[in-house]
Amino acid sequence: MLIFIKLILAHLIGDFVLQPTRWVLHKQANKIKSKFLYVHVLLHFTLYMLLLWDLSLYKIALTVTVAHFGIDALKLYANDWFKSKSVPFFIDQILHVLVIYCCAFYTDLYAHTLSLFENLDWYLITAIVFVTYPAAIIMGMILEGMSNQIETDHKSLPNAGKYIGIIERLFVLIFIVLGRWEVIGLLIAAKSVFRFNDLKERNNRKLTEYILIGTLVSFGLAILAGLLYTSQIKV
Repeated sequence: MLIFIKLILAHLIGDFVLQPTRWVLHKQANKIKSKFLYVHVLLHFTLYMLLLWDLSLYKIALTVTVAHFGIDALKLYANDWFKSKSVPFFIDQILHVLVIYCCAFYTDLYAHTLSLFENLDWYLITAIVFVTYPAAIIMGMILEGMSNQIETDHKSLPNAGKYIGIIERLFVLIFIVLGRWEVIGLLIAAKSVFRFNDLKERNNRKLTEYILIGTLVSFGLAILAGLLYTSQIKV
């Protein structure tokens, strides 16, 4: 299980945290000829080896890396088959997780030394990473079709909504880990108060529904991560 969690953590860091938007756009434009596709794959292999921290596990890291390259390459060409970017995105992520699962649980490599950092709480680290950029990107995919219907002249700070979402999900995760569910209710109430006047003045039903759905999805992802973590430590 620890190998699986470490590989998932490496995947989240490599696919979401350390992959700039310009890499994604360059890959979409140049597909398999994009140099960033190979840099991206090499970065993943490096992350796998760093987190596994055992040279004897290079086969599992290499297998997952080669599979990652194949899945990403197929996705670059499959993007043109779908009207929505969210469909190939979720298929791509599911395939990555399945490959990692198979490599982690259906080989005898787990018998080797797991890590130099075995005392770290890898489950919590993975949960924290998930509620930051990965959750933000997942939300963007889920709300993609709705965002195009929102018309607003409201000016805000660049990426302010994304960072607010990351911070609120981190708070929710922390409160769940501490067992303070009542504070999450206060956090939702506080956010509602701040949003109420702005939405009331605009009288925009679509914007109100969009913000409500976004808030629920954001809190839902954080709660899911928190529940998975707390259920794991109880086991």
